[in-house]
Amino acid sequence: MTSAETEPEPEPESAPIPGPGSGHARSPLVVPVLAFCGMVVAVMQTLVVPLLPHVPELTGASAGAAGWLVTVTLLTGAVFTPVLGRVGDMYGKRRVLLASLGVLTLGSVLCAVSSDIGVLITGRALQGAALAVIPLGISIIRDELPAERVLPSIALMSSSLGIGAAIGVPLAAVVTENFDWHTMFWASAALGLLDLLLVLVIVPESGVRSPGRFDVPGTLGLAVLLVGVLLAITQGSDWGWTSALTLGVLGASVAVGLLWGRYELRTPSPIMDLRVSARPAVLLTNVAALLIGFSFYANSLVTAQLVQEPTSTGYGLGASIVVSGLCLLPGGLAMVALSPLSARISAAYGPRTALAVAAVVMTLGYGVRFFTSHSLWLIVTGATVVACGTAIAYSALPALVIRAVPVSETASANGLNTLMRSVGQACCSAVVATVLARVTFVVDGRTAPTLHAYLLIFLIAAGAALAALVVALLLPSDRPGRGTARDGGRPGGTVTVSPPTSAVRGNA
Repeated sequence: MTSAETEPEPEPESAPIPGPGSGHARSPLVVPVLAFCGMVVAVMQTLVVPLLPHVPELTGASAGAAGWLVTVTLLTGAVFTPVLGRVGDMYGKRRVLLASLGVLTLGSVLCAVSSDIGVLITGRALQGAALAVIPLGISIIRDELPAERVLPSIALMSSSLGIGAAIGVPLAAVVTENFDWHTMFWASAALGLLDLLLVLVIVPESGVRSPGRFDVPGTLGLAVLLVGVLLAITQGSDWGWTSALTLGVLGASVAVGLLWGRYELRTPSPIMDLRVSARPAVLLTNVAALLIGFSFYANSLVTAQLVQEPTSTGYGLGASIVVSGLCLLPGGLAMVALSPLSARISAAYGPRTALAVAAVVMTLGYGVRFFTSHSLWLIVTGATVVACGTAIAYSALPALVIRAVPVSETASANGLNTLMRSVGQACCSAVVATVLARVTFVVDGRTAPTLHAYLLIFLIAAGAALAALVVALLLPSDRPGRGTARDGGRPGGTVTVSPPTSAVRGNA
């Protein structure tokens, strides 16, 4: 018996990422257009935040129903992001990108033409489904751009999610205070239509395809699993964390998840390749994404509310909606400026190091926030430092993903990573709501959160950032030749991923 017969041939752990997609992306406008699409989608996620307190009087709906204008975008975004990423890998990223932007535009129009809460929730659900634009854009960049442009372009595309969120709140606040509230939905519809036209004219179709049949049962199982878990997280504060309804939904979700996982491991073309997702490099990156998403969202959630608290609380600044929204604007601008820097950190030292630096910066930002919660300018400074760390982290995460997965699964893998950020944000929203509702005192006849409630949130968010630092240090080392991302993932460089044996070239 030969040695080949006695010992199975080892499966290669890594292989170079294939080269650019036939040089299609010659236009220098491809990356700005994709990043603009990402920012528009992110703006849609936060568009209604300044409007929420006024929704009951504007629509006649209850406060609970108004809250669904935010919750439903989270649910549909969580479900459709990994699913549409997989569809893009199989049938064409540009096609699915256009479909996502079309759904966003339709949802915006629905919200613009109606004041009925049911129609508004439906429109917001359609807007949430467009979150898949982010991983699709990252995948197009990886497939089509030359080596020297990949890392900085991915950094900008990934950071667009945070940039849009930081810019969206103050813009929506200005519209809410000065115009009819439907105006912001008409504006979002116009931006969605502009995105569609720009993508049609400028962005090429990627030729990389993942073969196989679309996994319908797996998609339905994933949807049930995600909706169940996120419903329990987002509604647990209202339902009661130990109520039969919350525990029942969580229990049912776990049962569905076990059945879904067993099915996915056996099907030849799964909606989510669990074997790839279970690799330490992928799994730890997704855990880090959840923690970073949690830490980042705390910054966005509490800043506006903190500065709007009345001065009678002893710590509040009594700021207007517009002023409170503008507190996040410097952070959004800083994220734009830091995208190239974060790419250079990843190129020089590896995305693992960049993620660790990001976690440290976010922790320091919350340290500033903990000790300076009485001064508007210092609050803005702390929030901006957290945003700077977020920009570096959001740029490093997709670089970590693409070096660890086959090229044919780039969109679906980044879709899962984006999903984990959303889950982190959902967990953060639940924690923040619980803390602010329970750590309270009575002032001027009303119940308000104490300063200690906000400080506790800053400590929890800093803890999440520190946990992300630990996870980053546990990631595989950025050794030369093993994923340092020096050339953006192209032949002759050092980024390595699992061999893309299933990737095929289709017709653009």
